Amino acid sequence: MVTISARFNGPPGSANGGYAAGVFAALLPGGAEVTLRSPPPLDTPLTVARTEGHVEVREGETLVAQAEQIDFELDVPEPVSVEEAREASEGYSGFREHAYSTCFVCGPDRRDGLGIHPGPVRGRELVAAPWTPPADVPDELVWAALDCPSGWAIDTFGRAGVLLGRLAVRILEPPRGGEPHVVLGWAVGADGRKRLAGSALLTAEGRTVAFARSIWLVPRAP
Repeated sequence: MVTISARFNGPPGSANGGYAAGVFAALLPGGAEVTLRSPPPLDTPLTVARTEGHVEVREGETLVAQAEQIDFELDVPEPVSVEEAREASEGYSGFREHAYSTCFVCGPDRRDGLGIHPGPVRGRELVAAPWTPPADVPDELVWAALDCPSGWAIDTFGRAGVLLGRLAVRILEPPRGGEPHVVLGWAVGADGRKRLAGSALLTAEGRTVAFARSIWLVPRAP
């Protein structure tokens, strides 16, 4: 059984997708890809079914998520300095309009969250934000940090309430708690309602410590 604390919400009433995916990925060794099938509930015991290289997470009969053990590579854009990331963060569009303003990762109305506010980098087709990890950085926090920045790289994210559908993460080395890092997010493409994006966590020196690829889903028109 696994339970996600209400502290780690994304949309009201459900978990931040990246954090939940990280919790589910931790049930497998190594890198993983997690597909969210329904909004991960908060403060609710979830059952886990394991087979070799595969995990299914359910709330009763409802399939919440599937996780697969994978290994993948990703082309990460050229680094952004911490100062450039700070400047970009000042232009975070979520300060003006945010579908989930209390999100644990990127919500501007959330004072006890990660405070990652990705904004456009001048002269680059990506968003960036500074992030100083806490002293203790469990893998699910890295997953969470890589979640929202990829969403904010999609121009409709703040307005349309785009939801995470799938997230794959590779952590190359643990981020150092208490030291400034930079989170990047960039759009990759679109396929119908799907939006493809990438994200990465870099040290202040520009070394990649983790990267992710994601699929976001635009809600159907009413």
